[in-house]
Amino acid sequence: MLDADFFRRWMMAAAAAVDREADRLTELDSAIGDADHGSNLRRGFAAVTAVVEKDAPATPGAVLTLAGRQLISTVGGASGPLYGTLLRRTGKALGEEAEVTRDQLAQAFAAGVAAVGQLGGAQAGDKTMLDALLPAAEALASSFRGAVDAARAGAEATVPLQARKGRASYLGERSIGHQDPGATSAALLVEALACTAVDGGAEA
Repeated sequence: MLDADFFRRWMMAAAAAVDREADRLTELDSAIGDADHGSNLRRGFAAVTAVVEKDAPATPGAVLTLAGRQLISTVGGASGPLYGTLLRRTGKALGEEAEVTRDQLAQAFAAGVAAVGQLGGAQAGDKTMLDALLPAAEALASSFRGAVDAARAGAEATVPLQARKGRASYLGERSIGHQDPGATSAALLVEALACTAVDGGAEA
C-alpha cells in the first residue's frame, strides 16, 4: 500500500531528478522552445519539496493536490499548468484514502493524464509530454518498472516527430530530430515514482 509519506518521497525524488537533469532539459528546450524548461521545473519542484515537507498532508491525494497547486503558482509558461493539472487531477481521483494500491494510483494517474490532454488539446504523436505520459499510464497498471520503460521509450520516440502543439509547432519540419523536453521531463517524473517504489520496498 502507498501512503502519504510515499507520495511525499515521490515528489522529493522528482525534484532531485529535475534538479539533476535541468541543464539537459533546458538544452532540449533551446532547440525547439524557450530554453527555460529545466530552470522553470527546477524552481517549481523545489517549491513543491518545501511545501510538502512543511505542511505534511495526511493522504496521498492531498499530497499531489498540494504539489499541483504549488507548480501552477510557481512555474510560468505552459509546463506549470500542465504538470499542476496532472498532479491535482491525479490527487483528486485518489480521493481521501489514507493508503492506495498501485492499481488505484494507475487509474488516478490515467485520469490526470487525460486532464492534461484536455487542457492542452494534444494527443499521442503531437510531440508533447503526453507521448511519455500516455504509455506510462497504461503500463503502470502492470508495474512501476514497466511505466518507466514506457515513458522513456515514449520520450525517445518524439525525436522523429514533427511538433503539432505548443511553441515547437511554430518550427514546423525544423522540430524534427529533437527530443521533446516535456516528454523528457515527464519520463523523469515517472522514473522518480518507480525509484520511490523500489527504495520503499513496494512492488516494482
